[in-house]
Amino acid sequence: MKKFLLVSLAALLGATFARAETSRADLVRRIETCEAILQTFQIRRDTAIPPEVWRQAKAVLILNQFKAGFYFGVQGGYGVIMVKKPSGRWSVPVLLRAAEASLGLQIGAKTVESVFIITDANTPRMLFSQRFNVGVDAKAVAGPKAAEIERNNEELLQAPMLAYVKTVGLYAGATVKAGHIARNDSANFVLYNTKYTLPELLYSDWVTPPSEVQPLMALVQKLAP
Repeated sequence: MKKFLLVSLAALLGATFARAETSRADLVRRIETCEAILQTFQIRRDTAIPPEVWRQAKAVLILNQFKAGFYFGVQGGYGVIMVKKPSGRWSVPVLLRAAEASLGLQIGAKTVESVFIITDANTPRMLFSQRFNVGVDAKAVAGPKAAEIERNNEELLQAPMLAYVKTVGLYAGATVKAGHIARNDSANFVLYNTKYTLPELLYSDWVTPPSEVQPLMALVQKLAP
């Protein structure tokens, strides 16, 4: 039995390393998935992020986290972050790694899709040191949806991170934890064909946005002009 577990672990680690070299087409699909997540949230009034919240946005973080059961319960995911520049224009979407989603109400879920509206300009800069923990290093609370915005006050709208998560029973003001998110510079090197890292991609205009990321940029710009 011990030998079987060791072999299984070796196979799992081998598969993990095999996936390390992700193709550009796969990375483009990640961008498209994040765009689809945001569109899905906005399409219905009972899940839509209201304009009052978008007006507070200094950055937006979109996560797609998943569980892959097997013997060792490997969990992970990916996401993108974008920041709003002083000019009012939004940055290119920068790819991230996402660790386990520790959302207690999501027990048994195969995926957890989240959108975080960041109202604090300093929070994205935590990624300069590789990673931060959503809900610990950066406090996050469940944000008001369009259907209930009239019941929420200005204090809630000033929270550093407002979370929108596909779950049941998550109410405005609830504390949200989504595990660690980390830089994925190697993925961005491939996606943008550049050696610029996360800080330059977020805060400079040194990279021309490729056509594949422009629909997500246009959507965010429309929501938070």
